[in-house]
Formats: sequence, C-alpha cells, structure tokens
Amino acid sequence: MKRFYKDAAIVAGEGGHGVQLDGRPVRTPARALLALPNAALAQAVAQEWRAQGDSIDPRSMPFTGLANAAIDQIAPNREAFAAGIARYAETDLLCYRAESPDMLIARQAAAWDPLLDWARARYDVAFRVTRGILPVAQPPETLERLALAVSAFDPFLLAGFSTLVTLSGSLVCGLAVVEGGHDPAAIWAAAEIDEAWQAEQWGEDGEAAARSALRREQFSTNCAFCALTRA
Repeated sequence: MKRFYKDAAIVAGEGGHGVQLDGRPVRTPARALLALPNAALAQAVAQEWRAQGDSIDPRSMPFTGLANAAIDQIAPNREAFAAGIARYAETDLLCYRAESPDMLIARQAAAWDPLLDWARARYDVAFRVTRGILPVAQPPETLERLALAVSAFDPFLLAGFSTLVTLSGSLVCGLAVVEGGHDPAAIWAAAEIDEAWQAEQWGEDGEAAARSALRREQFSTNCAFCALTRA
C-alpha cells in the first residue's frame, strides 16, 4: 500500500490513546479503533507510521502488529489465551537439563538455577528438574500459581509476553523479563545455551546464524513492547 498520509499523531480519549493519520483514526484489521493503553506505547506506534516511506511495509511496524493482535485476537478471548501460554510451565525449558557433558551441565545450572530460584521466591512455587527429555510432571500448585500470574496480564502485555515464552520455550524466562526486571539480553542468552553449545561444537552455518539473529531481534522487540505497555 502506498503512503496516503503526511503525519501521524496521538490523541487521548476515554478508550485510551489513539493514533491518527492526518486527523483520521487508525483502525485494526478487524476495524476496531487502535486504542493504546498509554501515551508511551501510542507514541511508539505513531513513530512507526511516521517512519514509513513512499510505501507502507507492515513488517517494519512490529508494535502496530502486536497492538492489532492484542485488540482483535487476544482481548475477545483473553482468559483462554492466557491459559494457553501458562501451559508452557508444564514443560519449561529450564527444568530439562543435559545428561552430558559436564561443561554444558554447568553452563545450564549457572544460567538457569538463578531464574528458577527467582520464580520460587516470587510465586512461592516448587519445580521438578530432570536430566534428559523424558517429561516430568510439575506440582499442581506450581502450575496453578503461575497460571494465576499470567491470567492477570492485560491483552497488550499478553501480546508481547506470549512471544517471549514461545521463542524461549520457557514461561519462567518470560516472567523474569516482564515481572522480574531481568536483562532481556541475558535472558535470551540463557534460553539459547543449548543452541550456542551446539554451534561451538559443530560450527554454525550462515542460514542458522540468520535464523538465530532474527529470533533474537524478535525477542528484543517483544521485550520492548512489554516494557512500553507498563510505562
């Protein structure tokens, strides 16, 4: 689509902070008003629209896309969406450790144990940690309490949070970013320990490196989106 506007501005209203293009409100793909929860996120979305060239490229507008998803897809089914994300606690990456070699085991423990300790203290839960890939059942109380924490998130936070969890394979990693204030880069490095180890042992080809860089960028973008939802 060719650019059809000159400027983007934010306007505060009862339903939130909207974005207008030459005075006309932006709408979601489902034709709902694009109403953001605060001025900081609205300004970031407006800036994406301002930054477009002669043509509009949705791929260069991740915050707009996440806001659209929050309004059109998540808000109508927030509880079910939150429950689906919370189920990642059943098979959280941090609870599945390598059986060998010792150096990888040590790396996982150094990065993952502090995150599990944080979650234990924050939510008063216990985790069952195993070696290998055979599934281990987590305590029902743990699953319930973590699900309760996720169920309190609004649709905008869920939009960004869900990608943090799916990319990392860890509900705890996602929670550590949005509720624990942990450094996103450090969390991503923790989630990628196994991949980094494999690359060290066998080398990394160009395609794998490109995929890893894209996933890292997506994780960082969604971390920033989550931070803006709570600004």
